Amino acid sequence: MHVVYPGSFDPLHNGHFDVIQRASKHFARVTVAVLENPSKRGLWLFTPQERVEIIRQAVASARMTNVEVDTFSGLLVDYMKRINSKVIVKGLRAVSDYENELQMAHLNRQYGNHPETLFIMAATRWSFVSSTMIKEIARYGGDVSKLVPAATVEALRAKLNSVER
Repeated sequence: MHVVYPGSFDPLHNGHFDVIQRASKHFARVTVAVLENPSKRGLWLFTPQERVEIIRQAVASARMTNVEVDTFSGLLVDYMKRINSKVIVKGLRAVSDYENELQMAHLNRQYGNHPETLFIMAATRWSFVSSTMIKEIARYGGDVSKLVPAATVEALRAKLNSVER
């Protein structure tokens, strides 16, 4: 079965990576789909291609051969039709995530090929991690190496050092 794990992944953190690893153990093919949203261009730290590269490096270092990384814009259900997938995988950290994701799952079922959404609960040790927090800690020079894959650490250092100059 081919599943899609969509998100912004700005940047990829260990909570995201945990969902990727766990999904890759249960499904023949996992596409990590990085959202491109031109209207939010100024809000992203990393470009879509930079996010794709970070995820590809992390996946390659973990030798997950059934995981691919792609970008999409527009409606997720339209992207899923194009790549012939009918299952969305989403990670949940808390009840607040569930409420939002449940609403999106119901909306997605109304369109296109009526995709199913499967939820993977965040591992307890990553349930507090968010991309927003990672960026904030890194911007102030904090150590995020225990919260993100090595590829993210390197990308954050490079990006934030170039911004400071």
